[in-house]
Amino acid sequence: MKEIYFITATNTNVGKTKASEIFLNKFASQNKKVGYFKPIETGVIDKPLDGTLMFDLVKLLNSDFKKLNINDIVPYQFKLPAAPFVANKQNINIDIDFIKEKISYLHQFCDVLIIEGAGGLYVPIKKDYFMIDLIKDINPTNTFLIVPSKLGSINETMLNIDFLSKNKINFEWYINLYKDKKEFEEITLPFYNAYFDKISFL
Repeated sequence: MKEIYFITATNTNVGKTKASEIFLNKFASQNKKVGYFKPIETGVIDKPLDGTLMFDLVKLLNSDFKKLNINDIVPYQFKLPAAPFVANKQNINIDIDFIKEKISYLHQFCDVLIIEGAGGLYVPIKKDYFMIDLIKDINPTNTFLIVPSKLGSINETMLNIDFLSKNKINFEWYINLYKDKKEFEEITLPFYNAYFDKISFL
């Protein structure tokens, strides 16, 4: 059975690429052929850094991906480190059907495809089309929401969880414990323990 997992986050620089690495290794350890796709990457100067890093990893985990190139993995690349709608200075048509075709193509080489989004759920890809719309159109097996551990993350986490729930998207959420580690147990974890039945960390 072919599986797709979409990785999103409460914001940029929260840990989507790190999560991609973790889940690629996890599924590979279960003897599943893994693949990776990042439809859009911004802040690209010479090459897409996140996409290349994960592409190199996937080629080690699944030799079939050696048949591909970085443009298969990251088809839309923009220089400006901003939301795709803003970074797309040349007004290139970001074709959602093309992205879905790429997903089908990449699935020929893997059983489990990890898709990494850009920014958070309400990051605009087009004027009236956001990252959450792409998730709905792809309809992944599951969506993984990565949340930060810094002060103020409770609000971000709750808003994103509420938004995913109201949009009827299947998801799991994971805390990336990378910032304010010492303070996290005192200022954030007590609420999570009180409110949620289960808490997961990357």
